[in-house]
Amino acid sequence: MKIRVLGSGAGGGFPQWNCNCVNCAGLRAGTLRARPRSQSSIAVSGDGQRWLLINASPDIRQQIAATPELQPRHGLRDTGIGALLLIDSQIDHTTGLLTLREGERLAVHCTDMVQADLSSGFPLFNMLDHYCGVEWRQIHPDGEDFEIPEVPGLRFAALPIASAAPPYSPHRQDPHPGDTIALRISDPASGKNLFYAPGLGAHDADTRAWMAAADLLLVDGTFWTEDEMISRGVGSKPAASMGHLPQSGEAGMIELLRPLAGRKVLIHINNTNPILDEESAQRAQLTAEGIEVAHDGMQLAL
Repeated sequence: MKIRVLGSGAGGGFPQWNCNCVNCAGLRAGTLRARPRSQSSIAVSGDGQRWLLINASPDIRQQIAATPELQPRHGLRDTGIGALLLIDSQIDHTTGLLTLREGERLAVHCTDMVQADLSSGFPLFNMLDHYCGVEWRQIHPDGEDFEIPEVPGLRFAALPIASAAPPYSPHRQDPHPGDTIALRISDPASGKNLFYAPGLGAHDADTRAWMAAADLLLVDGTFWTEDEMISRGVGSKPAASMGHLPQSGEAGMIELLRPLAGRKVLIHINNTNPILDEESAQRAQLTAEGIEVAHDGMQLAL
């Protein structure tokens, strides 16, 4: 299995266009040792030719431009993207669908809750019916394996996880299973699997079991602390209210990952997170814990 990190940042990317926090200002000024990041998305393939795009960020055009495997290779119009899968209906994971409107009909895999949000509160699917159109393929978040014909050689399974539906969702305050999913992506040829959950607000026994069995974990790295947005002076919401588990603190992501044997990589990193500074004490703590930080263009294989 081949994995390409197309975007490793949270909503707004890094630096965020309107943010002058210490991270964003430092990156612009060249005084912070850090990498720019576009908004979160990955692509996976079993054969290196046909790829599944997992989440379509607003930055998808530049991400495709930076990834030769996804670019046209045959004929006048072509793409290496065989199908798409959405783990939720967040704007920073779905708006890129509009950029793909010039292509063929889009095969989009997502849960019924995501399909409902993208047909009502944020009706992207309805809008795309006037362009390329969408072929919706329902994901059942029941832990059972399924295949995606356009991306052969891999098997997928979805698990409902605790997070939050988008602010625009009709059921923002009424969570449903399938609002957000984690993915297990398995390669029968190698016998290895990836656990992917860029939005993880809490965990239960099933989630922990999937994580413990993973050879590679790409998991929520949004915030370092629960009050990060507040302490940085750029927001009023705690991490939990936005569906994210911070890295530090009791029962945080570091503690959750510590006993696990798989390779551990954080993704979906907010522009305020001090781990973006490669010389920070927080980054050094992650390194000591054996936890990596994803970056745009990162290549992984299982």
